[in-house]
Amino acid sequence: MDLQEVYNIFPTKAECIKYLETLRWTSSPMCPYCKSLRQSKLNNQYRYHCNTCNTSYSVTVGTLFENSKVDLQKWFYVICILLNSRNKISSRQLANKIGVTKDTAW
Repeated sequence: MDLQEVYNIFPTKAECIKYLETLRWTSSPMCPYCKSLRQSKLNNQYRYHCNTCNTSYSVTVGTLFENSKVDLQKWFYVICILLNSRNKISSRQLANKIGVTKDTAW
């Protein structure tokens, strides 16, 4: 699988978010802070507002995707590479494959 195939499967950030929500919350979003199921979806954002503890959160809170500047499609591709790689891959090789700096890949 290459990066273009990942972009075909997950063409937008919204598709990636929807997939992560399905994996993390099978039925309804749950606040990662208080575990409440009482939430409101925030308009035009991929976030929810917890009506119990009054915080906002997204599906990426508490995951390796939280606060990342790298596109989720690229993250999905990196995961695919690492899971399917028989040999080790250097940060420079990974950086070249996904089009980021070696420091970002590290």
